[in-house]
Amino acid sequence: MSEKGCIKCGHTEAKTKEIATSGTGLSKLFDVQHNHFTVVYCTNCGYSELYNKQSSKAGNIVDLFFG
Repeated sequence: MSEKGCIKCGHTEAKTKEIATSGTGLSKLFDVQHNHFTVVYCTNCGYSELYNKQSSKAGNIVDLFFG
C-alpha cells in the first residue's frame, strides 16, 4: 500500500484556514463577503485547495486533500 500525500510534493502534513470572499455584482460593490471557504494547504510547498465551508468539515477535507 503506497503512502498518500500532497499531489505536488508528496509531503504528508496539511493545515487549514478559513477565508471569506465577496461574490459578483452588488456584493462585490459593497464588499459583502458571503462566500466562506476552508483552505487546505500543504505545509511544505503551499499547494492549496478551496472547499465550500457549508458542505464539509475541516477534518474530512484534510482526508480529501490527501486522497
